[in-house]
Amino acid sequence: MKVALFGKAVNEGEIPPISKIIHKMEDMGWEITVHEDLYRKLKPAGVFRTMVKIFSSTFDYPGDSDFFLSIGGDGTLLNSIPFIRNREIPIIGLNTGRLGFLASINLDETEQAIEQIQKREYSIEKRSLLSLETAEGLFGDLNFALNEFVVSKSDSASMITIHAFLNGDFLNSYWADGLIISTPTGSTAYSLSCGGPIAMPDSENFIITPVSPHNLNVRPIIISDKDVITIRAE
Repeated sequence: MKVALFGKAVNEGEIPPISKIIHKMEDMGWEITVHEDLYRKLKPAGVFRTMVKIFSSTFDYPGDSDFFLSIGGDGTLLNSIPFIRNREIPIIGLNTGRLGFLASINLDETEQAIEQIQKREYSIEKRSLLSLETAEGLFGDLNFALNEFVVSKSDSASMITIHAFLNGDFLNSYWADGLIISTPTGSTAYSLSCGGPIAMPDSENFIITPVSPHNLNVRPIIISDKDVITIRAE
């Protein structure tokens, strides 16, 4: 079994249980790859007893992992997406905080989860991703999102007009503070606060939600995640 480890803010008190988890993986013969930032935090504590591989970006990430272990909260799991991109590698969300909707496995449940993975007693939940392309390449290689993309006005600007097209056909012109393109995962985040619907994670759709639209009859719309959305802001 091959697993990649990624984490951002690891507290001193979390190192012993994380060390115990890594030792269990090593005892099971798992091949471990670690993000360089996490490796720097764990190495001084003598966590790793075997040789591990190091990665720092999506380009030197081997990409052959059976699982990607995100150690942190929901934000850390979302930050895992640019490494995995469209490789379809399952993410395990290990929650070291108080509450996690995506990172739902607590530290004291991780050893049991690892044993179940070893026995292949698990199910995989597929979720839609967004990929954004711009003429100027604004986001470079970090153009994947699990929650949403947002086009919004600057702080000092008045409302903006955003023209939206669906598979090349004109959809609508939104006069608003911004426009949210959300996945089902992101439907409970920013889109929901702007009046968007809640979508089940496996519903395979995108949601287009205007932010504070000038015309109150302009409502959120649900489309297929196979559609290509093109937007142009005036």
